[in-house]
Amino acid sequence: MNTSSVTSYVFDKTTGFRLDLPDFIEPGTRVLCIYRVSTGKQLYYTENNEADIPMQRIRCREFCENKGWTIVCELQEEGISGHKVRAENRDKIQLAKQYAKQSKFDILVVFMFDRLGRIADETPFVVEWFVKNGIRVWSTQEGEQRFESHTDKLTNYIRFWQADGESEKISIRTANSMHILTEAGCFTGGICPYGYRFVHTGRTNKKKQPVNDLAVCEEEAPIVRMIFRLAADEGYGAQRIANHLNGHGIKNRAGKNWHPATIQAMLKNILYSGVLRSGAVRSEPLDELRIIDNKTFDTVKNMLEVRSRKNQTIRSAPLNTRGNSLLSGFVFCGHCGARLCVTTSGKNGRKRDGEHSIRTRYTCQTKSRTHGACDGQTGYTVDKLDDIVNRILRFIFSRVRLMNRQEVLEICCQNDMAEKRAIFKKLCQDYTAAEKNYQRLTAEIVNALAGQSAFSPEVLSAAIEDSKGKCAQLKNAVAEMEQELNKQEHYAEEMARQYDELLDWATAYNSASMSAKKVIASHVIERVDVRRGYELNIKLNMSVEQFLSGLDIDLEASVSAAQQATA
Repeated sequence: MNTSSVTSYVFDKTTGFRLDLPDFIEPGTRVLCIYRVSTGKQLYYTENNEADIPMQRIRCREFCENKGWTIVCELQEEGISGHKVRAENRDKIQLAKQYAKQSKFDILVVFMFDRLGRIADETPFVVEWFVKNGIRVWSTQEGEQRFESHTDKLTNYIRFWQADGESEKISIRTANSMHILTEAGCFTGGICPYGYRFVHTGRTNKKKQPVNDLAVCEEEAPIVRMIFRLAADEGYGAQRIANHLNGHGIKNRAGKNWHPATIQAMLKNILYSGVLRSGAVRSEPLDELRIIDNKTFDTVKNMLEVRSRKNQTIRSAPLNTRGNSLLSGFVFCGHCGARLCVTTSGKNGRKRDGEHSIRTRYTCQTKSRTHGACDGQTGYTVDKLDDIVNRILRFIFSRVRLMNRQEVLEICCQNDMAEKRAIFKKLCQDYTAAEKNYQRLTAEIVNALAGQSAFSPEVLSAAIEDSKGKCAQLKNAVAEMEQELNKQEHYAEEMARQYDELLDWATAYNSASMSAKKVIASHVIERVDVRRGYELNIKLNMSVEQFLSGLDIDLEASVSAAQQATA
């Protein structure tokens, strides 16, 4: 871009008016220029690889100098969409109207008319407003906009209607291009996420400039894995993870402390499981971009969902994992249904061995805060209630450890699967035989019409219809049984997955930290309702309940045994 022949001016940054105006200006030649770009990126490059607003400014100044006009004001809009933002919400358009009413300029100049806007039902009337208020409106590329006749008005409307449509087409093309690139596994731009680095793989844009792709950053990836491990295994929330990292001197990429909002965004970012995203479009999982396995990512995703306010009545994850109470967040009063909260008392009470005796309890909020009537206990000792639930969990885990994967599948699935496979095989054989019989009968009809068959055409026609109906019935039966087999196989896979998960929890539970125990307990138990005398009603999460019922594990017996052991 050649700028040597263009005069430079000095403008007031607040008002946009020129500070170095000449002493004399030819009447009717005072110009106000408006420059606009839709996105921040256009501040740097256009299709012709020119900086957009500087390009508009230079072209407008050249145009005015050639016309002998004097630029008295320049207004600049950055990142304003002329297709989406109406004139009433554009400060510089409103400021230009104000200057027009004050007769501070005579001519409005833009690089192209679409810089004033691309809204078909509005922008033509914005232009017409300036003309009616004595302002001539010029484009450096399209000439002057007039409203002297009906044809002028129609031409003006058509121009902005085309600009409006072109803007929509550009948006559609851009979105489609982004979606295609994402589906193909290409990074479509933006800030490089933590845990990754930019690399050049030879890909270029339409200007033949190299574009970035992503690769895992080996220095940052372990921190990402730590963040997800603390969330998935220890039940840490974003604030606690940030505190943990900052407390251990682990800084972010900028060398500063971690902010909880950053952690929260990372825990929700599907990219860490190797999937690129653009709007609603997702790529196939890319192993070269995967930092977190699917199981961990899904565990964290589920934890965030059930902790959200909108799901607070159906928790399947602990509200918090601080403290030494196992059931915080999913233990309730069996009498009034209120959630039990953890309280401590006795700080200033009697001493034991020279130290204050502190009692920790699960307390019914209805009783303690007098919100309503409750005929249950005010509270339950944390150690005693946790001990009962601990015994129940260990009973479940011990039963799981005694079994192996094959045994689980045989108990839950194999007998039923064998029977269904036999039925499916018999149905397939019957369908094949019926199909052959149908084909034989349809071939015989030719002989019947020629008088060469032992059967009349009428008899054969009836037999063919009957055979055709039988084929259709058997075909449907085969399809239904195939669907049943697929469901059964899916169920077998789910049971095997549930067994593997329970086995992992069983192996980890005894030696796990209290935070991890809370997370494991919340995966197994949906809620615990406790009544007077520590009578428990335990509701398991649905998948665990189905698994245990399939193995015929008597949970009620384990609850009774645990209560007797702690009585």
